[in-house]
Amino acid sequence: MLEMHRTRSAATLPEACRRIPSRPAEARRTVERVVTERCRARALPCPAEAVEDALLVTSELTTNALLHGGGITGFDVDVDSGGVRVSVSDRSDELPVAHRAADERGGRPGGRGWPIVCRLARDVRVAELPCGGKCITAVVPLR
Repeated sequence: MLEMHRTRSAATLPEACRRIPSRPAEARRTVERVVTERCRARALPCPAEAVEDALLVTSELTTNALLHGGGITGFDVDVDSGGVRVSVSDRSDELPVAHRAADERGGRPGGRGWPIVCRLARDVRVAELPCGGKCITAVVPLR
């Protein structure tokens, strides 16, 4: 999916694909807007709980990209009958990990967000990017 964005001109991309959010709050606003517009346009059910789950997944992915991935380098959101698909790219080649509580006592804070993403999303994929970094895509079902 991201390779397609690199080969197409910005003029042909939807607004959500052209603007990379710099903060989780900005990413959440984008997801909320896109979900609302596309659910309405495609006559898809959009339960509030599913939207809330997608917003939480967006917060976790973008926060992790900022804290552990060297920043957000790509962002995409789409909605279809399968759910809300959120993709976040960053500069790091390291895979996300969940830390145990014992790790926090050793000076490694965090590690709670990745299990949240994995629990709320039906499908989570991590792909290496050709020029370095990774893209994490999570699909949150519209239950």
